[in-house]
Amino acid sequence: MAVKIRLRRMGAKKQPFYRIVVADSRYPRDGRFIEEIGYYNPLTEPSDVKVDAEKVEKWLKNGAQPTDTVKALLKKNGIIK
Repeated sequence: MAVKIRLRRMGAKKQPFYRIVVADSRYPRDGRFIEEIGYYNPLTEPSDVKVDAEKVEKWLKNGAQPTDTVKALLKKNGIIK
């Protein structure tokens, strides 16, 4: 089972809001997920990101791979190097 840390799109049309979730890579983007670990709102200025660092560390130690976008958000917040 390949586990990914990725974004799940929510919100209305033209009003995106994302939740950062841990999901099996075989599931659809907005489908089933294992755990929610944070959120990302790109519409606010500056963009609003809130992530539970302890959960991210736990999942990275267990072998979860962040997507490129999530990796950039985590680096921006200083959670990963």
